[in-house]
Amino acid sequence: MTAGTLRQPPGHDPRVGPDQLLALIDNTSAVIYMRDLDGRYMLVNREYERLFNVSRDTIVGLTDHDLFPAPIAAAFRANDLQAAERGRPVSMEETAPGEDGPHTYITVKFPLVDARGRAYAVCGISTDITDRIRAEERVRQLNAELEDRVRQRTAELEASTRELDAFAYSVSHDLRAPLRSLDGYAQLLVEDFADRLDEDGCEYLARLQANVARMGQMIDDLLDLSRATRTELRRSRVDLTGLAEQVTEELRTVEPEREVHVRIAPGLTAAGDPDLVRLVLQNLVGNAWKFTSHRPEAVIEVYREEPDVTVVRDNGAGFDMRFAGKLFEPFQRLHSTSEFEGTGIGLAIVHRIVARHGGRIWAEGTVGEGAVFRFTLAGPVGSP
Repeated sequence: MTAGTLRQPPGHDPRVGPDQLLALIDNTSAVIYMRDLDGRYMLVNREYERLFNVSRDTIVGLTDHDLFPAPIAAAFRANDLQAAERGRPVSMEETAPGEDGPHTYITVKFPLVDARGRAYAVCGISTDITDRIRAEERVRQLNAELEDRVRQRTAELEASTRELDAFAYSVSHDLRAPLRSLDGYAQLLVEDFADRLDEDGCEYLARLQANVARMGQMIDDLLDLSRATRTELRRSRVDLTGLAEQVTEELRTVEPEREVHVRIAPGLTAAGDPDLVRLVLQNLVGNAWKFTSHRPEAVIEVYREEPDVTVVRDNGAGFDMRFAGKLFEPFQRLHSTSEFEGTGIGLAIVHRIVARHGGRIWAEGTVGEGAVFRFTLAGPVGSP
């Protein structure tokens, strides 16, 4: 390379000569080379020498057909001619052999012109992007594998759901039949043989009927728990105030003798599945009703504390906050069945329903002073 091969701009500093320019291109990680319009090499940098195991002294005068397979050499030549014809920089993607297989380069080629503006050579600057392309391919492979795993897992979940449906059907039909039989025979004994039974016999029958009823309630709760997990969500505007009032009326019908002050704020709405949200209020208000049963002046409140937080508060038995982590686990009870009836599933149902809506539920309590349950449902309040 001589100084005459490059056009020098006006005001050119003579100290910046060929040696300085060669040092510049030799200290870059890009592959830089120059070929004349006949395709013969005029110059390569150190990175070119390293990658293709040639020296700049021996490569001068050779063409790509002397160095690479014919298809690759022909592609390089076509790109050189394209840059020369266009008279401006041209960007393209090129492939060249490497020690570990083909490498891909992003190349910018531009013509070098003489004093009369005519192209006499083409310069190329190539940057190896093989690692990036291989990483992208690996990501695509991983995504494909992940999609396969998701499809497989989905199929397994669908199969599991079908099994749960079959189990729920069995629970609903097969287990209830013997329970009804037990309850029926127990009732016959009470009606037809009560005068022949002593006090202990009558008590045993009463306990039998109570446990049959409890087992029936547990079956209902297990079915509700299964439904809370599997039922397809059908979101709409839910009238929380109306649902809370309906649940309260049902509780009053069962225990008309109880004096419970229930205060439900007007206009409470939320976005959710109406049937599942009803289960939430049925359990939360039902729990408040149950755990205030020993209070002479029982108070239950349902209100909105923040724009998206619904609160159910009572002044009942409360609970020890040390055990708050167990509240939403199935079959976990913080009070004995002799003190308060129940199956220990209700709050697990509530937790699953709220979680499926993208919300959360948390509780605070003080023993002997009551409990507060707060929950959210994802989406703006009152939105469909």
